[in-house]
Amino acid sequence: MKKTVEFETELDGSATLTLPAEIAAALPARGKATVMVCVDLDPEDAAWRQAAYEQFLGDDSDEDAVYDQYR
Repeated sequence: MKKTVEFETELDGSATLTLPAEIAAALPARGKATVMVCVDLDPEDAAWRQAAYEQFLGDDSDEDAVYDQYR
């Protein structure tokens, strides 16, 4: 059985991730763990991706309507 623990930490450029004390205390002393790191994207990049996605899903122009018959 696996247990998932989620927490946030600050990245400081080192090769070490800091565990909050309460998280470290809740972990077993020995064993294996699977670690997954999720980082926030640049807010401008995320906004650009969202706008591009919305435009992609938008209606085609009149010029592109000719391709609708091939769907």
